[in-house]
Amino acid sequence: MASKKYKNKYRIASTRLPYWDYRSNASYFITLCTVDREHFFGEITNRKMELSETGLLAEKYWLEIPEHYRFIQLDAHIIMPNHIHGIITISKSAEEIASSQSKENQYPSTYRRPNRATQPSPARASTPNKERTIPASQKWQPNSLGSIINQYKRTCTINARKTLPQFAWQPRYYDHIIRNKTAYWRIKNYIINNPKNWKKDIFS
Repeated sequence: MASKKYKNKYRIASTRLPYWDYRSNASYFITLCTVDREHFFGEITNRKMELSETGLLAEKYWLEIPEHYRFIQLDAHIIMPNHIHGIITISKSAEEIASSQSKENQYPSTYRRPNRATQPSPARASTPNKERTIPASQKWQPNSLGSIINQYKRTCTINARKTLPQFAWQPRYYDHIIRNKTAYWRIKNYIINNPKNWKKDIFS
């Protein structure tokens, strides 16, 4: 079945990295779904995605993310009828990392940056591509993956509802830390070919 194939390829059978700092430099495979999987973004026609007005907005604001976060690099992405797939890379300079570390004492005791000696490199990190609720300790952290995604969703919602009042996102999202080049190319090809495989897609 398509869903099993998707899980075998993109969902790692392991626990999430509870100590992973989602402000860290790494490439992340992100999936955002609309509420109840509603087709707000358009439809697939002849295996190609035809964007609606709301879909065009979602595309526009996705491409603008690096304008607001200079350390963000965008890779392959696709706007589908009811979800978005994309690869986001956090690539902070040494100065930006040092600045982040200098503010660490501002974070609550329930959140601690992992020990560098035990923290896996982004290329080897393993976390399941599972739907998750952002931990409270990470929701408000500036420049974290969660804060970036939340801001993107908020911007889309405000503007989409000007013409489509019922527009809404699913509250949570899916993320996966891309571990190596093999995983990167597999995921990138999956994203690019998503419209062609729409009928088999787990999110359709």
